[in-house]
Amino acid sequence: MTKLLAVLQAGLAVILFLIAAATLVNMVLIAMRPETISVVNTIIGQTVMIVCLVALGRILWRKGIARFNAATSDSTDSAVDKAIDA
Repeated sequence: MTKLLAVLQAGLAVILFLIAAATLVNMVLIAMRPETISVVNTIIGQTVMIVCLVALGRILWRKGIARFNAATSDSTDSAVDKAIDA
C-alpha cells in the first residue's frame, strides 16, 4: 500500500509539472496580445499559479520518492531478516 501511495504521489507531481508547463505556454501566447490591464493581470496570476504548481509538485515528488525508497528498503530488509532467521 505504501508503494502505491508513493507512485500516486510521484504521478500527481508529474501531472502538476505538466500543468505548469502548459500554463507557461499559455502565458507566452497571452503575452503576444496587445498590452492591456487584463493581459498584465493574467500574466501576474499565471505566474503565481506556475510557482504554486511547481512548489506543490516538488513537494509531492520528493515525498513520493522518499516513501517509495523507504517501502523498498523495508521490504528488502524484511526479506533479509526472514532469510537470516531461516
